[in-house]
Amino acid sequence: MPSPTLGTAHPPHRTPLPRNVPFHAAQPPRRARRVERSTAGKAGGWGGCTEQSRAELRGGCEAAVAAMTQSVVVQVGQCGNQVGCRFWDLALREHAAVNKKGIYDEALSSFFRNVDTRSAGDGPDIYKGKICSLKARALLIDMEEGVVNEILQGPLRDVFDSKQLITDVSGSGNNWAVGHKVYGCQYRENIVEKLRKTAEHCDCLQCFFIIHSMGGGTGSGLGTFVLNLLEDEFPEVYRFVTAVYPSGEDDVITSPYNSVLAMKELNEHADCVLPIENESLFDIVNKIHQMMNSGKLGSTVKPNSLVTSSAGITKAIQEKPFDAMNNIVANLLLNLTSSARFEGSLNMDLNEISMNLVPFPRLHYLVSSLTPLYTLADVNVPSRRLDQMFSDAFSRDHQLIQADPKHSLYLACALLVRGNVQVSDLRRNIERLKPSLHFVSWNQEGWKTGLCSVPPVGHSHSLLALANNTCVKPTFMELRDRFMRLYKKKAHLHHYLQVDGMEQSCFSEAVLSLSDLIEEYNELDATKGGPRADPSRLKIAV
Repeated sequence: MPSPTLGTAHPPHRTPLPRNVPFHAAQPPRRARRVERSTAGKAGGWGGCTEQSRAELRGGCEAAVAAMTQSVVVQVGQCGNQVGCRFWDLALREHAAVNKKGIYDEALSSFFRNVDTRSAGDGPDIYKGKICSLKARALLIDMEEGVVNEILQGPLRDVFDSKQLITDVSGSGNNWAVGHKVYGCQYRENIVEKLRKTAEHCDCLQCFFIIHSMGGGTGSGLGTFVLNLLEDEFPEVYRFVTAVYPSGEDDVITSPYNSVLAMKELNEHADCVLPIENESLFDIVNKIHQMMNSGKLGSTVKPNSLVTSSAGITKAIQEKPFDAMNNIVANLLLNLTSSARFEGSLNMDLNEISMNLVPFPRLHYLVSSLTPLYTLADVNVPSRRLDQMFSDAFSRDHQLIQADPKHSLYLACALLVRGNVQVSDLRRNIERLKPSLHFVSWNQEGWKTGLCSVPPVGHSHSLLALANNTCVKPTFMELRDRFMRLYKKKAHLHHYLQVDGMEQSCFSEAVLSLSDLIEEYNELDATKGGPRADPSRLKIAV
């Protein structure tokens, strides 16, 4: 059941298009796909079907929409695969805590296939039966073998197979142009074929999640190349990007180039981007550790935070330095997709996030905050602590980028709550927080809410807040400044220009695209604090 919207984030001139359609209905035949791109894209993809076949397809579409939808995760580069590894581990643990009978249900089907490994070839999917062998709906891409090989030798090795992997040995050398231009062209057909194969296993493919870093060569270059491919091959399927931005003290000297070149692609080809900053994740992990070690909270906090700890995974393995930070991003994705996987009184579909939180096509960067960040020892949480959870979601300390949304301008905001939380508590906290938050004049009621009844493992409740807010602007401005300090001196430019197809104009176009984005946020900020202009209403003649 879709959740009611408390307000709409769309200005009057934008009409959203329905995109939650089954993969098979949305795509024309392969050979005709290029020819019929304009017909198959925004018009719904019926091609040259007869009226009878259209009716049959519509019937199949309605049945598929009524059932659970599926999503595919595409993890690119070292960072993308390390975050993806933590996501699949935590997702399995979460489903195991809920699915006690070991039955393959609709919740599991959203991210996993149930495969009969005894049959030859790929193996048919088994629905509504005992779990045989779960395979992740994922594609793992890296131009170095190290991280992917490590995953295949770890506890998750049975969740993936060779048909889901694309690797090389040399890497991209922290060069966006090598990842995008060289490896993109070299592996294009292979990537497209594996994406199609993965999509064909879905009954109702709703979303692609792309996970990559912005500072490296493979993550930023090949990651954005895959994003472009997805727009070409699956125009009706949403593209959610989780992009990890480098810190100012990043040890990759060319990361400002890579990040700004990747930003241009994100501006043009993504539906929603969840920017994550390494620096912010590092601060959150440090604060949690300080909280645990201080002893000030006494017995109210468990020794290990399930947000950052790997305790309880299938096989005990030694934690790596970035596991705690990667776990936070993995928990963000788990909370984001909880309504698509589990039941709730106000379930929020992924397409509703894009439709309600992105009023302008380019302003699709959503600031995320997660709370609570530690595990409470008591299960019965008083309402006072519940209220604190909502307050924390809007504080600086819980944002996954270095930002302060409370003192910036909101275009829209979504609250995804998990656990035993009442709608009345949700509405009461929205009314309590509204006076302290600044919304654009044309969307004063721009709230989207979701309630999922299944809490995260180890928690009684949790909250993920997604804000389309101008507070992302300082992150982009700092990125542009770091880019310009290198670009003015033409430092390291020759490494990029020696790649076929890469020209200096690519740099000037990328920084211009970023500057235009910053200017759009500036124009919105200029309206902050101005008089509220209520839209004129139609007068009805009696």
